[in-house]
Amino acid sequence: MDPLSIATPALCVDASRLDANLARVADYARRHGLVWRPHVKTHKSPWVAARQVAAGAVGVSCATVREAEVMRAVTDDLLLAYPPVGPDRLRRTAALATTSRLGVMLDGVEAAEALSAAVRAAGTTARVLVEVDAGMRRTGAADVSAAIELAVRAAELPALTFDGFGFYPGHLRTIGPEIDGAIADLARLVAELREAAQRAGLAVATISCGSTPLLWRSHEIVGATELRAGTAAYFDRTSVLGGVCTFEECAVTVVATVVSTAVPGQVVLDAGVKAIGREPMRGADAPGYACVVGRPDLVVTRLSEEHGVVALEGTDWSPRVGDQVRLVPNHACVAVHNFDAMHVIDPDGRVEVLPVAARGR
Repeated sequence: MDPLSIATPALCVDASRLDANLARVADYARRHGLVWRPHVKTHKSPWVAARQVAAGAVGVSCATVREAEVMRAVTDDLLLAYPPVGPDRLRRTAALATTSRLGVMLDGVEAAEALSAAVRAAGTTARVLVEVDAGMRRTGAADVSAAIELAVRAAELPALTFDGFGFYPGHLRTIGPEIDGAIADLARLVAELREAAQRAGLAVATISCGSTPLLWRSHEIVGATELRAGTAAYFDRTSVLGGVCTFEECAVTVVATVVSTAVPGQVVLDAGVKAIGREPMRGADAPGYACVVGRPDLVVTRLSEEHGVVALEGTDWSPRVGDQVRLVPNHACVAVHNFDAMHVIDPDGRVEVLPVAARGR
């Protein structure tokens, strides 16, 4: 990319790397008999979602009703992996159910009963996945007994169909042998859920799991049927340091301009919190919030709203004001949400500007 060829900060997507990532995940899912339902929270783009479906995804997972509404133009097979609590979410969720094969992941009786009433009033149905806490301690039924109790209730409610279980092991951040025991625990959880569901007379069609950090070991969660990993479309610095990919596979970057070298020992970029986010590195001993493409030793160590500071101590980097650099953010999902458009770089060098259409609520 030529210097100053685009206004910065800007979100850029390498189309070749994106397609290679999608092909690799699709092949992995096929080889291991997993249904691929990628989470769109990472890219929030119908253009990317369409490429995922073309590559073999059965549908998509969404975190917000807004995402599901936008993605309905791409596929009618949607999973809302978030409980639709509140009148606005319920009304819009029920509307989606009238035009799509909608699944909803939830973890409480109140959410299930409210969803039942909403979709019944809309004259439609929805399938339900009971979310189970797999160790992250965020959402999900606390144990197998609670999950089965909710599943039985969901199966009884009008306009709902119990489809299975889902979980998100987001507390596991690497793929190395240090998590062998944790993966075995997840496989045991799946087996216990299936056995308990059978005893309760429940048919389990789907066991949905997610998380890019565990991506290439998902098949070891024996009994899981569906893969929701989202960041794998783009990958990011966390993915690299977690051993999931290389920097050469990171498809999304934030382009920034050097705006100041006035303070010795540092440079200041025009990409701050409102561009790359203030996401610390999790699961790895690494400082900063982003690194420079091709120079992982050059790290954004301090952030203000519109300023990102790169320390120069111990490096040979000496940029000038006006130089442009590309940054690999720690967390692609957070960085993407900060932009209303992305610059897609085609293999021939052409740049196409596309909306990040599923931002907002």
